[in-house]
Amino acid sequence: MAMYVLYESSSGYALFDVHGLNEIGQNVEAVQSSVSDLAQFRQVVKLTAFHPWQTAQDALNQINAVSEGFMSEELRSFLDLNFPKVEEGVEPKFSLGVSEPRLGSSIFEATKIPCQSNEFVQELLRGVRQHFDSFINDFKPGGLEKAQHGLAHSYSRAKVKYNVNREDHMVIQTISLLDTLDKDINSYAMRTREWYSPHFPELDKIVNDNYMYAQASKIIEDKSKLSEEHVPVLTEVLGGDEDKAREVVEAGQASMGLDLSPLDLLHAQTFAQGVIDLTDYRKKLYDYLVVKVKDVAPNLAALIGETVAARLISHAGSLINLAKHPSSTLQILGAERALFRALRTGGKTPKHGLIFHSSFIGRASARNKGRMARCLAGKCSIAARVDYFGDSSSADFGEKLRGQVEERLDSLHNVYAMEEVLEDEEIVDASGEEIDEEEAAADDDE
Repeated sequence: MAMYVLYESSSGYALFDVHGLNEIGQNVEAVQSSVSDLAQFRQVVKLTAFHPWQTAQDALNQINAVSEGFMSEELRSFLDLNFPKVEEGVEPKFSLGVSEPRLGSSIFEATKIPCQSNEFVQELLRGVRQHFDSFINDFKPGGLEKAQHGLAHSYSRAKVKYNVNREDHMVIQTISLLDTLDKDINSYAMRTREWYSPHFPELDKIVNDNYMYAQASKIIEDKSKLSEEHVPVLTEVLGGDEDKAREVVEAGQASMGLDLSPLDLLHAQTFAQGVIDLTDYRKKLYDYLVVKVKDVAPNLAALIGETVAARLISHAGSLINLAKHPSSTLQILGAERALFRALRTGGKTPKHGLIFHSSFIGRASARNKGRMARCLAGKCSIAARVDYFGDSSSADFGEKLRGQVEERLDSLHNVYAMEEVLEDEEIVDASGEEIDEEEAAADDDE
């Protein structure tokens, strides 16, 4: 049986005839010994046809198709031109050696040309690769190396192109940064209150929100300068509450706080401005997280919410890791320490981890939280797999799964409500029977 090998170079497709197959047989060691010697290797293979690329983009498209195991129309035309048509029911008298088994399967399905990709074929292709410029006489000096370098760079850039499945790294970094910002904002807000409270202690009790407190202290600065002119500005800062703004002005005018030097007030204002800037940036970052999670995992976000979805992806390490987790593992993600402690001490294992922050778990009764966590974990596992392995970027599956979880929550409420009613009826029946027995005893006494 005649044998050919297909070589995909950086310059084009090349087809070689293994015409020395009778002498060496399918002997890998014989091929290996002949590869180092060009004259000996020419006795094994002979160039049959060569199809050069027309453009660099054409070369990139063909190599991408080969790496993905897909036979392009250009490759099919090349094979049809150089191979006789294989008739149905007739065993072909030739075979084709290819580098990629998936490509061989694709070629066989389309053309019925039998393909093989084994160690013998790989050794032949290694020799072809080593002496390829000797088989093609049209190459300019250094032309093959330049083509290889150019195609390698283009292929590498194409492999690292935008892919939504790789954007989960941004989600992980964003949720980590949000946690860090929360700590920094709390630290800055605490320092702002501690620094400014000796000057205006009444403001600490009137305004509880840290962001509003920082804005108010930035506007007030020196409490001795408070007047009715500050009421509109403070009203806007305090969420439109004019009464609270007037209360701040009145408290400032009658405050028993200490007077601070201009330098101390400057430092207090710096801390307040830090709280404002960090809080504003956190709001923008959260909006970015919501958009990014909806792009990366739309179904998971629709099911469990953007923040909880981001935390699950971050804790798992990536979306693909989360998709590979079974639902039983996903259920307790974030509660590993409690799980290992329970296993070590023989106590009760945790029922939920990060998914506890979902509204479904919060709305469930204490006796139903474990059941809801198990149900929700199963749906989250499905949603994560659809997001990573699915082709659609819509959130239809997530909305459907959310409806199923809602139905499960309602059914649990209804079941236990009916059980409570039945328990109450049994109590009533039991008390009624006791009354009847007492009445019967009274009648007997009479």
